Amino acid sequence: MADPKGFLTTPKQLAERRPVDVRLRDWNEVYVERSLLPIITKQAGRCMDCGIPFCHNGCPLGNLIPEWNDLAYRDDFVGAIERLHATNNFPEFTGRLCPAPCESACVLGINQDAVTIKNVEVTIIDKAWDRGGVTPQVPERLSGKTVAVVGSGPAGLAAAQQLTRAGHTVVVYERADRIGGLLRYGIPEFKMEKRHINRRIEQMRAEGTRFRTGVHVGEDITGQDLRSRFDAVVVAAGATTARDLPVPGRELKGVYQAMEYLPLANKVQEGDFVESPVSAKGKHVVVIGGGDTGADCVGTAHRQGAASVTQLEIMPKPGEDRPGHQPWPTMPMTYKVTSAHEEGGERIYSVSTTHFSGDEDGNVQELHLVEVEFKDGRFEQVPGTERAIPAQLVTLAMGFTGTDVKNGLVEQLGVDLDARGNIARDGRFATNVDGVYVCGDAGRGQSLIVWAIAEGRSAAAAVDKHLGGKTPLPAPIRPTDRPLVV
Repeated sequence: MADPKGFLTTPKQLAERRPVDVRLRDWNEVYVERSLLPIITKQAGRCMDCGIPFCHNGCPLGNLIPEWNDLAYRDDFVGAIERLHATNNFPEFTGRLCPAPCESACVLGINQDAVTIKNVEVTIIDKAWDRGGVTPQVPERLSGKTVAVVGSGPAGLAAAQQLTRAGHTVVVYERADRIGGLLRYGIPEFKMEKRHINRRIEQMRAEGTRFRTGVHVGEDITGQDLRSRFDAVVVAAGATTARDLPVPGRELKGVYQAMEYLPLANKVQEGDFVESPVSAKGKHVVVIGGGDTGADCVGTAHRQGAASVTQLEIMPKPGEDRPGHQPWPTMPMTYKVTSAHEEGGERIYSVSTTHFSGDEDGNVQELHLVEVEFKDGRFEQVPGTERAIPAQLVTLAMGFTGTDVKNGLVEQLGVDLDARGNIARDGRFATNVDGVYVCGDAGRGQSLIVWAIAEGRSAAAAVDKHLGGKTPLPAPIRPTDRPLVV
């Protein structure tokens, strides 16, 4: 193990965040760069190297966490990145964006602070990049087989990289103008700077993966075209059909889906705009939805200079401690203060929006809400609790209902949908159409980045076996695997 007494002698220590008044002036990542370097070996030494490491169970990628914790503790970061890359194509993504179900499953976390697994992970990969330890892995020979990957989010990129390294010629199609999917245009720059995506894309290009941006599969190229041109097709188009809010006033100007608002802010950072066409500057902003996407809207509004920011959540405020019905090693629903929430604003729980009201020009001015209670399986309004709050910009961050390729690519490919509206697949990630596979949110529904990468890797193994009869590629999960959450 790493340090036999580390979990007893070393207190938990996290990466240092930059002061709020400093980070609100820019869009850089919120953490102090390289702040982990002086502490990370001792933090890795807190790993107990359990006989049964439940962190493996919490991580769908099957990350070899005790192994690279031990190597990091011994300052062997060359060995550590080899062990980390053995199961994860993009640890710099997961180390910044994953909510860390592995830490919820950490054995040390039963009665102490869990090991800071994410911090160790991101330090290992950042050191590897700094030291030139991340290089293209060009296949020794080509198979002569071709694969189309639809979508360039984490699932599509993982599938594409695995299949390219197996020797297949892979083309990734992305309808946006840049590669990355929601990593590019859904995740704000302050959570992950896009340079991390850019250098991975360059690595993949050097390995042989081909990228086609600005191509809307289903319109610019049809599903039939893909099937005729390629030996296999992997649909990794995500689940970006946003849940809407059908209340009076929804049509007013100033009410947007989160994925209409956030990408524009990212495009400013890419140099496409001087200022976002939809800006919170000087406005009273209301974010509907209490999840990570809502927090992204909160942080974005702060940086744009909002007059006020209020976040609404229909569920009650979670507790600070793990609920009794969500025991270890499940991932509990607890109260979280993200970097965006540190920066200001108000959070209101147990409320529901009844309607919006606007001015004579059709611009939203107020949001009307009411308190709710959950009774008999439904939310009921509490009489006498109605009120209005100022709202000149409203973002809807209430989650997603499925893939948005249903009206084009799904019909053209002839693939079936499951009861939840996702693309149906069997235990090999295969659809009902021979040679067509699906991975990530398009088949799973909205989920975590680690599940997307795990599904991309597993689908790649299935495609490789389909094309060659056997495969050396790892398949960490099956489509029926579910996260340890209640």
